[in-house]
Amino acid sequence: MAPADDGNEPFTEEDLRAVWPLLAGADRLDGFRLVQDRAGSEGFFLGLSPKEQAALILGFPPAERKAWVRLLDPDDATDLVQAVDPEERAVLLDLMDPASRREVTALLAFAEDDAGGLMNPRFARVRPDMSTDEALRYLQRQARERLEMLYYAYVLDAEQRLLGVVSLRELFSAPGDRKVSEVMRTDVVSVREEMDQEAVSRVFAHQDLIALPVVDAENRMKGIVTHDDIVDVVQEEATEDIHRMGGTAVLDAPYLGTPLMKMFRKRVGWLSVLFVGQLLTAWAMGHFAAVLASAAMLAMFIPLIISSGGNSGSQASTLVIRAMALGEVRLADWWRVVRREIASGLLLGGLLGLLGFALIAGFQFAGPETDGIGYFGPHWLLVGTTVGMSILGCVTWGTVAGSMLPFILRRVGLDPASASAPMVATMVDVCGILIYFTAAAILLRGTLL
Repeated sequence: MAPADDGNEPFTEEDLRAVWPLLAGADRLDGFRLVQDRAGSEGFFLGLSPKEQAALILGFPPAERKAWVRLLDPDDATDLVQAVDPEERAVLLDLMDPASRREVTALLAFAEDDAGGLMNPRFARVRPDMSTDEALRYLQRQARERLEMLYYAYVLDAEQRLLGVVSLRELFSAPGDRKVSEVMRTDVVSVREEMDQEAVSRVFAHQDLIALPVVDAENRMKGIVTHDDIVDVVQEEATEDIHRMGGTAVLDAPYLGTPLMKMFRKRVGWLSVLFVGQLLTAWAMGHFAAVLASAAMLAMFIPLIISSGGNSGSQASTLVIRAMALGEVRLADWWRVVRREIASGLLLGGLLGLLGFALIAGFQFAGPETDGIGYFGPHWLLVGTTVGMSILGCVTWGTVAGSMLPFILRRVGLDPASASAPMVATMVDVCGILIYFTAAAILLRGTLL
């Protein structure tokens, strides 16, 4: 249902923003039309996601669509076109002026997550042989073409190769007859058009820039990627990684905007894989059924031991995945990582193992007695040692497995974030059972077994 209008106070952009998540379909279009302030409508429209912008535009009568499409810069218009079904793309392209259509069509040739797919082809450019006065007059003419950013001008030769960069401040402060080539800086940080958006975001983070020029293999400049584009990229990449680490496929729409059956399909795949993985845990326990029958008290420590290993593995995989995403860890660093995680696993496992042993000792002497021999019987010391050693082994194995799985996935060309916490925990559970009952079979032979 569309928001009510009492006829007294105008419906503002802020009002629409507040109710927008509660609206859907035609109600969103009705609510958008209630905002009578054109500047407010435009500001709200430009702040929407490409999919929401496309839904609004296609909901307008044909006569109104063109004005809204032409508010968008070429890179944003490209995102808009990519957000709709293939049969609707021609409709949106036909709404653009010829120059914008050519720019958007060129950008569509790039993968959506490449630098070329992010860039805006409208940027300020000057020639090296211009005087600073000529350059400023030329930039003034370019500014009327809705440039993406006018803090910097890029210096290009006749073949459009990138030679340098100069700021407006440097142009204004230089003598009017001085050549641009004498003022420009040549140490320009640029990115290749095929560079992945995640790598581009790391360049921004390391260089602390507000824009990056995008060049091809011959160093010809194609466009710029700005910091606001990268903010969206960082949010998108982080969201994808969190979804994968949670053991679900990536959602391509907001949580509340995803239909139930689509959500089911996104989640059921990983849950089925993990369910089958847990069958291996059941198989491992069945393999040691005789051990459990002889010492039933061992069963009470199974959740403690396997959860310790699973938690430590999840920690390790999360730390390594994030380090990879930030560029702190590369494939070549795997041996350094495994050495650190072995040491971490031994320290963490040793501490948790001691806590497990102390827990058993505490119950033995402070818990309810059984026939005067304590809670765990006369062999409590061996039981405590078995539990402590098993925790040490499981935690160490968990940290190593959790840290190495992202490396293995990246090596075979998969996203390291697929090394989700549930996946690591399931894998470590099986090994935890084997470690625990193997330790029990060795240490308790001749006493409880």
